[in-house]
Amino acid sequence: MPGELPRQQFVLDTSLFITEEIRRDDDSLEDAVVRLLDRIATARLELNISCYVPPSIHDELATMLRERAVDEAVFSRLDTWVVRKSPDRYGVTIPADIVYDFIDEMSDRVDRGLRVSEEAIREVEQLDPEALASGSNDDGREEYMTDADRILSDMRDKYRRALRQGVLDSREDFDLLILARELDAGVVTEDRGIISWADEFGLRYVRGGQFPTLLEEYLRAAGVEDGA
Repeated sequence: MPGELPRQQFVLDTSLFITEEIRRDDDSLEDAVVRLLDRIATARLELNISCYVPPSIHDELATMLRERAVDEAVFSRLDTWVVRKSPDRYGVTIPADIVYDFIDEMSDRVDRGLRVSEEAIREVEQLDPEALASGSNDDGREEYMTDADRILSDMRDKYRRALRQGVLDSREDFDLLILARELDAGVVTEDRGIISWADEFGLRYVRGGQFPTLLEEYLRAAGVEDGA
């Protein structure tokens, strides 16, 4: 019986709701979010599965959904079936080894960011300075600036990847992990950095695109019809 099942808890990341992986071929974002929330509601009522978000994640998600013109009724469903809970930042302990690894990784990433910047500077040095200095050669000036802008844009992308990809880079990410650790809950996300650090924290995790299927399987195994 559903009431005899061990309680399952999950902490949800913004990326779960935004990812294309939860959409069907003809889905809008709103369609996919509504169907996901319906599954979460059924799982809550039938299987006592609880889903949480930290307030920081809730605010981030609400902003993204409003920017995409999602109907206000969706927010009522979200607030009904996904519990907002602040993580206990003072009560949850983190092993010193995790903090040590984080500091070590960030130091390495800063070094990589510096190398990216140095490579961009060397590339700019190869451009023809006369093309920029020549006021009479408009075409050459435009070409020079286009090349410089291209190098700058490429440097920004590489720098961002070097420093941010695959690492905790926001308070929202940290809140998510702390709350999951506090509740002994699974983390649901598409963010590679969060997945990597969920491993470090010893947390269970589910890829966002697989979460609807996971709920379906739980409901099917319990003999519950899923009409979503």
